[in-house]
Amino acid sequence: MSVADQMIQAGSGPTPSREIDALLTIMVALRDPVAGCPWDLEQSFETIAPYTIEEAYEVADAIVRGDLDDLRDELGDLLLQVVFHARLAEEQGAFDFGGVVEAITAKLIRRHPHVFGTARDLTADQVRAQWDQIKASERADHAARRGRGDEDPSVLDGIPIGAPALARADELARKAASVGFVWTETGDVLAKVDEELGEVRVALASGIRAEVEDEIGDLLFTVANLARHVGIDPESSLQAANRKFERRFRFVEHALGEDGRTPAASSLEEMDRLWDAAKAAERAR
Repeated sequence: MSVADQMIQAGSGPTPSREIDALLTIMVALRDPVAGCPWDLEQSFETIAPYTIEEAYEVADAIVRGDLDDLRDELGDLLLQVVFHARLAEEQGAFDFGGVVEAITAKLIRRHPHVFGTARDLTADQVRAQWDQIKASERADHAARRGRGDEDPSVLDGIPIGAPALARADELARKAASVGFVWTETGDVLAKVDEELGEVRVALASGIRAEVEDEIGDLLFTVANLARHVGIDPESSLQAANRKFERRFRFVEHALGEDGRTPAASSLEEMDRLWDAAKAAERAR
């Protein structure tokens, strides 16, 4: 009898105290070599990783939309990703879901000595500095365990390579700023933005694609620095700009659709006029 059949015979469903166990049991059933799901059986850490990232973004999207019903569902989808990775690791004899929970529990206690230890009455800035110190110590221990203890440590260590480029630029600049590598005046950052924009113009005039790509990257990195300097999260700011663009372009599509037309069949001048109308409608609200 398969694990899934055993679950069906057990009754109508899990009790609240056994919900995690039920989810783990379902994952075992999905990966059962005989009676499991063919798609789930084909998966690996590498093939599941993109879904993990996608689910994290869908959690963030539900939060932005303020949809708590969707947030509950999306958090469940994200939890499934954790369970899936843990099951793959357990099949290889590396670790299991219990190990994941144990690791994060120990980490939270270790990183919060002001809650669980003797450090008390710290300010938010002191907590952040203490957090960074603890993480740096953890990274050094981790590098030593992996035989990389001879590598020069950097304040930039620990920033995931796979993080979104804009968010990673923000974190790189923040960590560099923590040791004094930072502009002190907003005007200095703006001057750097102007400088980088000028270099983009020069690269465009050269017609050399590699130079254009390099200079646009520098410009984007500097703009991310500007956002951080004035206390704005660049990722959130760009997400807001994306939503605004989508909202206004949908307005253009809807207005053209009322006349039985599409953007592809319209002129740029006409779409610009409708775009301005969308902006005016937003300002009037």
